[in-house]
Amino acid sequence: MPDRCGKDYDISAYSTRITTTKQPQQAIVDWILRETGYEAWHSEPLGILTANNRTLRVYHTPAMQAKIADIVDRFVNADAASFPFTLRVVTVDSPTWRTKAQPLLHPVPVQTPGVCAWVMPREDAAILLGDLRRRSDYREHSSPYLMVHNGQSTVVPAMRSRPYLRDAVSRPDLPAGYEFQQGQVDEGFSLDFSPLLTADRRLIDATLKCEIDQVEKMLPVFLDIPTPAAPRNRVKIEVPQITHYRFHERFRWPVDQVLLVGMGMVALPMPVDGKPLVPGVSLPIGSTPARADLLVFVESRGQAPISRSNSQSPAQGSKNVSRKVLS
Repeated sequence: MPDRCGKDYDISAYSTRITTTKQPQQAIVDWILRETGYEAWHSEPLGILTANNRTLRVYHTPAMQAKIADIVDRFVNADAASFPFTLRVVTVDSPTWRTKAQPLLHPVPVQTPGVCAWVMPREDAAILLGDLRRRSDYREHSSPYLMVHNGQSTVVPAMRSRPYLRDAVSRPDLPAGYEFQQGQVDEGFSLDFSPLLTADRRLIDATLKCEIDQVEKMLPVFLDIPTPAAPRNRVKIEVPQITHYRFHERFRWPVDQVLLVGMGMVALPMPVDGKPLVPGVSLPIGSTPARADLLVFVESRGQAPISRSNSQSPAQGSKNVSRKVLS
């Protein structure tokens, strides 16, 4: 049986500078579980992982302790704290933007079917965004100045509740003789982003999670509920037909580059400021559900970028990336 040992890690340097959550230590625990795997703590050899806002306590093998020490260092490092990230969520209603942008895009591996991801220099990302903004179908769904600090998570939500008639029950005590039961379904999208720099601050590890729920249509169902006044009375209820989209992946790319994730043509049920997500597409019941190409741009906005020759993406190898201009 492998030797095991207990060790305490001081995480107060990280937790004391995080004021946006009551449990900043949870971000460290979450990243440890991502890096080591949940099964490492629920099987032999026995492992214990617990934390408060000042101390992380770990009981495991020396090899596991070495991994934990590296992760903790990535959080408590004072220099890493100065690296914020911007997260930009946009949509266009056609994926044809890729034809013009193709020279700027350098693919990175993605496991989810239908999803593509690319990295590019900051100047190329600025060119691409400028070109997208000139499209009439371009929309932004997060603040262009949304900042996420190293080691922390943020959620970009756009949800609404949609009521419907879920059921009808006989109620002889009521004048109508029956009563509708109201239902509610939440639709919209939620994007969860969690970045963490490597110990040398040259690469970014990040998890990106996207969930979309859309009511495609309400299917009518007619129930026979006879009443004294109408023995053949029929009432209509509704059954929602819902589309679910789930995406959850982890990426690693150089700190001086921009990550772009294209989710593909996904459901977009949530209007913004009284306008539909896709210009010209409204959402009356029975209409064709809205679809658009959902794009997520992630960029480090921290310290001066590192020499590009020392921070090539694994997907790019040693290939040099030169600036290109969209024609």
